[in-house]
Amino acid sequence: MCENFSVQCRLRLLLSLLLILLVTSHALAQQKKTIRVAAAADLMPLLPGIAQQYEKATGTHVEISFASSATLATQILNGAPMDLFLAADYDFPQKIVAARLADTPRPIPYARGALVLWARKDSPVQPISLATLKNPRLQRLAVANPNHAPYGRAAIAALTSMKLIDALRPRFVVAENIAQTAQFAESGNAQAGLLSLTAASTEHFRKLGTYVFIPSQSYPPLRQYAVVLLHTANRKAAHAFLSFLLSGKVQQQLAKQGLLPAQ
Repeated sequence: MCENFSVQCRLRLLLSLLLILLVTSHALAQQKKTIRVAAAADLMPLLPGIAQQYEKATGTHVEISFASSATLATQILNGAPMDLFLAADYDFPQKIVAARLADTPRPIPYARGALVLWARKDSPVQPISLATLKNPRLQRLAVANPNHAPYGRAAIAALTSMKLIDALRPRFVVAENIAQTAQFAESGNAQAGLLSLTAASTEHFRKLGTYVFIPSQSYPPLRQYAVVLLHTANRKAAHAFLSFLLSGKVQQQLAKQGLLPAQ
C-alpha cells in the first residue's frame, strides 16, 4: 500500500506509466503499415515527396529502393521482398508477369518519360542544342547502360535515328542507371548527358545547367509500367498506392516534374 505516497510508490507509478507507454507505442507501430516499392532510378527526384504525401494522408509508410529497372527486376525474380515494382518500361515488369509473380495478367501503365540533352552552364559545349551532339568539343557524353536502363536504350535509339551513334559511341561515359548518368553530367565527368526529364526538371539541375528535348519520334515511347507482386501480404495496400499515383491530382504533379500521363 502507498498510504503516504512514498518515493518507492512514486517509482512504481512511474514504471507503470512507462510500461503503458511502451505497450501503446508498440501497438501503434504494429498497426502502421509499410509497403516496399522497387522504383526505377528516373523516379528518384519525385517519388519520395509523393510517398510523404501518401503517408501523411493515409498513415501508410512507403519504403523505396531505387535502381535500374533491370537490376530491380532481377532482384524481384531472385526473391527480393517487394510489394510494388515501378519500372521505366514495359519489358522488365513483363518479366515479372511471365514468371507468375505479378497479381495482374499484364503490367499497368502509370507514366510516360522523356529524354533530354543536358549540360552544365559552364560546359564547353554550351549553348546547348541538338547541334551540340555534332560539336567536336563534346568529348564525353554520359549515357545510361542500355542493357540495364530503358533511358539508355532510348538514348541509343535516338542517336542511331539521328545517324550519330558511330561518331559518339567512343565518347560515351556509361552509367549504371539514369540517376548515375545525371551525376556524371552534374559533376563534370561528362560534358553533357542524355538524361531523364525528371532529373533535368529539378530545381537543382535547372540552376546548374540547361537542356534541350531529344525529338520524341527518334526513340520508342518511354511508357512506364508497374506490377503489384502476387505473393505479398500487402497487395491491397500496394494497389492503393498505385491508385494514388494514377489519380488526377498526382498525375498533374508528375507532369510538372517531368513525367507525362501514360498513353
